[in-house]
Amino acid sequence: MIRIAIIGCGIIGASIAFELSQFPELKVTVFDKQPPAQGSTGAALGVLMAVISNKTKGRKWQLTETSLQRYETLIPELEAVTGRKIPFNKQGILMLCSEGEDLSKWENLIATRRSQGWQLELWDVERVRDRCPHISLNDKIIAAIYSPQDRQVDPTALTLALVDAAERNGVIFEFGVEVEGISELDSPVSQIQLPSSITVNTSCATGRMPVIENFDRLIVCAGLGSAAVTASLNQLVDIRPVLGQALHLRSAKPLGNPDFRPVITCDDVHIVPLGDSLRDSFASREVWVGATVEFSENGGEIQANADMLAQVMARARALCPALADAEIIRKWSGLRPRPEGRPAPIIETLPGNDRVLIASGHYRNGVLLAPATARSIREMILQ
Repeated sequence: MIRIAIIGCGIIGASIAFELSQFPELKVTVFDKQPPAQGSTGAALGVLMAVISNKTKGRKWQLTETSLQRYETLIPELEAVTGRKIPFNKQGILMLCSEGEDLSKWENLIATRRSQGWQLELWDVERVRDRCPHISLNDKIIAAIYSPQDRQVDPTALTLALVDAAERNGVIFEFGVEVEGISELDSPVSQIQLPSSITVNTSCATGRMPVIENFDRLIVCAGLGSAAVTASLNQLVDIRPVLGQALHLRSAKPLGNPDFRPVITCDDVHIVPLGDSLRDSFASREVWVGATVEFSENGGEIQANADMLAQVMARARALCPALADAEIIRKWSGLRPRPEGRPAPIIETLPGNDRVLIASGHYRNGVLLAPATARSIREMILQ
């Protein structure tokens, strides 16, 4: 039996827990000081920009392709096991191209994707108008790229389903529990040399006595909290915050074509249609709109910039005039974990300590890369 501790239960921690729960030789415990999906996962829009991304080779594309393929089976699998409904938009992503865009680059990407077995389409303005009548195309919009195999998923609903399914498979979840320290403990030598273990010292917000537990492997996927966790082992994992703001809107009437509701994106502004719970379709009047990208100045705390959110809202309304009078149901913000001085994400063993694995720093692609990250961690443990 291999004892495994996972620290952090956002989309990454929950995905890893579910992946590992399918192997009975692994005994998994997950710790988080908050309920699941409360950090960057709960603030994410869940737009899976994979085929439409400009990554065509290397590690990032391999992770992206693996995740996108896995989502097609993962969502129905989780729904069948848990009985939960996970909103999953399979109508693709439509990216509007502005004046000055080099369409030849898109034509090259379309050819590359075709050779890889994926589909992308270059649409003219008239086709966009026909398929998406709610979108206003000014003179600066010259074309669009449609990616029918990209997806969007509700990150919170997905995370809760992963936790539910993993728990059914025997994973222990400890919420409201904060990890206060980690150390390595070498077992004393007797007639048999026992392996060293990772000691996790936790405290509970409910007043329960502190607990010290030993594990064979430790997986750190605590997002921005990963640096503090690894500091207990005298290692620096430099992950810094990038703030994003978004809105939940409800229009006075249904938006566009009820039979074709892809995610619309233009100049990094996303309009994400939400499902109609009564009809189980993506023909509702509600959308998510986002998101800003806000960096810290001089390494200090990031304060949400109201002007930047207003700019995102103005651009969304320009794209979809029906949103001009839409009711704002909710505004929210979240901090994305971005590695400093290296590509995202970090999926590796801690330098000098192969018992500790890092799965963090996914920046803006945590939901997209969660299934592939979970598979990579499983392969590292069971190699």
